[in-house]
Amino acid sequence: MTHPSAQSNQEVSGFCRDCLAPARPAVRRCHVCGSPRLVRHAEIDTLTLAHVDCDAFYAAVEKRDNPELADKPVIVGGGKRGVVSTCCYIARIHGVRSAMPMFKALDACPDAVVIPPDMEKYARVGRQVRQMMEDLTPLVQPISIDEAFLDLAGTERLHKDTVARTLARFASRVEAEIGITVSVGLSYCKFLAKVASDLDKPRGFSVIGKAEALDFLEPRPVTLIWGVGKAFAATLESDGIRTIGQLQKMEQEALMRKYGVMGKRLYHLARGEDDRTVHPNEGAKSVSAETTFNTDLSRAEDLVPVLRRLSEKVSARLKASGVAGHTVVLKLKTADFKSRTRNFKLEDPTVLADRIFRTGLHLLEKELGSDRFRLLGIGVSDLTDAARADPPDLVDPAAARRAVAESAIDKVRKKFGRDIVETGYTFDKGRRSAPERDRDKK
Repeated sequence: MTHPSAQSNQEVSGFCRDCLAPARPAVRRCHVCGSPRLVRHAEIDTLTLAHVDCDAFYAAVEKRDNPELADKPVIVGGGKRGVVSTCCYIARIHGVRSAMPMFKALDACPDAVVIPPDMEKYARVGRQVRQMMEDLTPLVQPISIDEAFLDLAGTERLHKDTVARTLARFASRVEAEIGITVSVGLSYCKFLAKVASDLDKPRGFSVIGKAEALDFLEPRPVTLIWGVGKAFAATLESDGIRTIGQLQKMEQEALMRKYGVMGKRLYHLARGEDDRTVHPNEGAKSVSAETTFNTDLSRAEDLVPVLRRLSEKVSARLKASGVAGHTVVLKLKTADFKSRTRNFKLEDPTVLADRIFRTGLHLLEKELGSDRFRLLGIGVSDLTDAARADPPDLVDPAAARRAVAESAIDKVRKKFGRDIVETGYTFDKGRRSAPERDRDKK
């Protein structure tokens, strides 16, 4: 994709994304294979920082595994009381969006095929894509299961080609070998690489260079800036600021006086200035699991068994990943869709379902009262190596016995399956609450 501020076709480098042949000036199709997927840019041979994002990832995996869904609108998510995890581009044409309540999504697209999420399958495919990324460069920083930043500086000799062509070859390989598509954003900094990857989805390949950054950003809404959500955008709009161009005319000191540390970010990102580097060890920031109920719940006897079950899911994922969490995070959503998040930082990191559950229960008890809840979630953040987790608790000697019991349960479940052993919290009671949709996050 070439932006208006780039130089004319006669002056820019480019190639065909399908056959990699050089793009001839002033033509709209490849002179070798006839493909219209040409990419040209004045800086395409010098930029090395990329953001890669799988297109409609969950839905794409489901369509890959069931070709009958190819031409149908597909929504991955829960039942009528759940929300949309993701949807294919056909469903998006009808107005369906991620995080939309399912009943609204089905009103917009009543013919959609709804598929419950299969997180284990998506994680498996995500690891395959990640491995292909790491074949390009060791500097891969995952952002989520289906996207990552890559720094390919210095890899030209290794791959015997430019970074841009290497990325185009990678995108073709993912499509051919895994059966899903990706979009690539190429730039000189993280902020604009991420912006570029969203410009031409699906199967996109967009480039934003230094020379055009200010002009490109000037007409864009402030919500394009990382960290500017709906609430902060409303604050900026109340101050008369709607576009990035308006921020470009403001001094850093004035923005910081008005908006604190966020003002500094606004100043620099509005000018395309982002010095963040790609850190390959900065993976998941948290591990969590949540569920949406068939009916709104308010009683402890209904919520506690679900909290225990979710805590066990989070614990299992921590143990499998070899990481532990310092902070327990409780998530609730009320019947009127208002979210609440409560945190508690532990003295030592944990992988134990027992500690996650007991801490979450302490947080949950403070929220019980008149409100009814449609969603409950539990997770941990501030991740660290599991080797540092759960030292002996001198204050609560019984904690050691519970940890030993949990280890024994883990061994039995590993051999015979997770449903073979249940705790007193989850036995029978957990089934009665009948959650409609579970969702894991990492």
